[in-house]
Amino acid sequence: MAYLLPFAICLALCLAGFSLYRYGNIKRQHIIVTLSVLMAWCFSFLIVFTIPLDVTSTLYRQCLQERHTSVSATTLRTTDLINNNDSLDIPLAKAITEENMECQAPWGMIPEVVFPNLWRIIYWSSQFLTWLIMPLMQSYLKAGDFTIKGKLKSALIENAIYYGSYLFICGILLIYIAAKGVTLDWQKLKAIASSASNTWGLFLLVLLLGYALVEVPRSLWNNAKPGFTVQYAYFKLSKLNTDKAEAEENVDDILESLQGINRAVPNNHELRSCVETIMRKVPTELLERAVRNYSRGGNGGGTSTIVPSEKALIRIHKQVIKSLQTLQRTEALWSVQVETVLHLEDVARNMNSPERRFKSEFPQQRSKFGRMLYSPVLHWYWACLLKYPFLKTLCVLTAFMSGMVVWSELTFFQRRPVLSVFANIINVAKHSYDFLTIEMLSMIVLCYLFYCTYSTILRIRFLNLYYLAPHHQTNEHSLIFSGMLLCRLTPPMCLNFLGLIHMDSHIIKERVMETYYTQIMGHMDVIGIISNGFNIYFPMCMLAFCLATWFSLGSRALNALGFQQFLQNEDIVTELVQEGKDLIAREKRRKQRAEDALTRRRDFSRPEVVATNEYINKYRNLSMNSAINNSSRPGQNIPSDDLLGNGDNLHYSTLPRSLSDEINERFGISTQMQVVFKGSSNPNRLEYDDHEDTGSRIDPPRGLFDDV
Repeated sequence: MAYLLPFAICLALCLAGFSLYRYGNIKRQHIIVTLSVLMAWCFSFLIVFTIPLDVTSTLYRQCLQERHTSVSATTLRTTDLINNNDSLDIPLAKAITEENMECQAPWGMIPEVVFPNLWRIIYWSSQFLTWLIMPLMQSYLKAGDFTIKGKLKSALIENAIYYGSYLFICGILLIYIAAKGVTLDWQKLKAIASSASNTWGLFLLVLLLGYALVEVPRSLWNNAKPGFTVQYAYFKLSKLNTDKAEAEENVDDILESLQGINRAVPNNHELRSCVETIMRKVPTELLERAVRNYSRGGNGGGTSTIVPSEKALIRIHKQVIKSLQTLQRTEALWSVQVETVLHLEDVARNMNSPERRFKSEFPQQRSKFGRMLYSPVLHWYWACLLKYPFLKTLCVLTAFMSGMVVWSELTFFQRRPVLSVFANIINVAKHSYDFLTIEMLSMIVLCYLFYCTYSTILRIRFLNLYYLAPHHQTNEHSLIFSGMLLCRLTPPMCLNFLGLIHMDSHIIKERVMETYYTQIMGHMDVIGIISNGFNIYFPMCMLAFCLATWFSLGSRALNALGFQQFLQNEDIVTELVQEGKDLIAREKRRKQRAEDALTRRRDFSRPEVVATNEYINKYRNLSMNSAINNSSRPGQNIPSDDLLGNGDNLHYSTLPRSLSDEINERFGISTQMQVVFKGSSNPNRLEYDDHEDTGSRIDPPRGLFDDV
């Protein structure tokens, strides 16, 4: 029955691979980034899927131990009774002894030797990734140096400063432990390292769960109200438009400075190659706009003779990388939000449709199999009829689950009587040997905690510095950050769950058999203020964070500080919603013009249309030549009028390239912007460029982990 562990491994690998394919771009991002993020996500998912198996295995071992002790005591008592009373019913005593020896093994039982090695590999590999490898990769991506050695040096210096503060705190703790006379060995040092990481993760976990346990049910309820959803989507679109405008202005300012440096460095200078490296990373349209701004500012009349130093070039290079990352991020979030608003408007229009067929204003191209699997009729029933009752049902279920989690967090340290809801359910199922219920409950609770924690990260977006955008629009920097957070938050979340079900003896202060996962983690017993205080009582602060989220105290505080939040009955919110409506109307006109242009291109490419146009042009040219009596030169092409000749004389390969095209070709090498029209996140994008010319394009050179 030991097939559950291979199934959990395959499920974690498939889920991590699918998520990485959806958000990243495996074809163009660096292979080391892909493997690192895949390992981080896979290990985090595997911990969640394997903890229930460890719990049931521990309960089975505990049952065997208790039965062995009980059988030994019963056998001794029975032997004494037999010696003292020959009339004892010996078959009855044997039946009692055999009944006490029965312990049903859980389905999917895994050998005991597997878990210790498995947890050591998963935990320490994920910790090595999240605290050492991924921070270096993230710093490498932001470094402005022009060589691999220089980038590595900058990454090491940045992380040395970052970890210096942590080492300083650890040094103080070690001095405190040594002053108490505690002998430190390798096992205690490992326990201190793992517990310090878990303490940091628990602090962040309580903050995120305090927000999500209230916000997840509330967001489900709000999403079940079509009017609220559309208004909130307009509001977010307006805020993203402001962020996008600021990002474009920041890029213009930095590129204007870069243009001055470009003119100051001669062609034969040794630093010219560094300048060219920076210039190749900037889209052509942005460079041309920077040249115009530089000339308009009065600096085009002369060139500065001051040649910048290499450090100055490294600094401007880092600024260019950061500004282009910000521009790509805002473009990606903008395109996703535009598609969301368009879909919500389609739902509102189809809500009262008598045909009961979902009709989109801008339909996306889908395969024949996709249209059969998800037909317009099925789409209408789901989007207009079934979705909102389903979301309300989910709201009730998640609210009930959130209430049980908060109550258990407040009472999980209480052993007599047992007040934790999950601990009571586990105890009842344990006495009846219902290991399937234990596994299902553990999986449901862990998945809910995991969803709440990670959905909070996606909602807050850390001031939009890091994000996960679908349709391959997430850059490498954000992928690495998400992998780091998963590796740091998953272990303390699982330890917190084991405390909720009373399987951590250092929390409930009672000797119980612990899981192998807890044994590998170790305990912070050498520092009493953490083991007896922080790890037990800090989760109780979750109630305060939940109440603050319920009354929207954080949103009100941010709104008072000038960060607009979606608070109803506010004048500024009404203005932003109206601005969002105007923005989406502009985007719809732009998409309509693009589709009309593509339709004309397809129409004039048909053979019968081409033949008709050739005949019309030939007849028109002959008529005009006879009318002007050879006044024009022989062979001269007479320009056709716009009504009939527009399709013949318009060549799409000569149209000006858009900013999104340049980002796709240059900046999107690793970040993978999949947009051509602003506001479009459709991977089946509409291209103006002729496909015959794609083979002659030369991609700009890329360095190792070079995200621009």
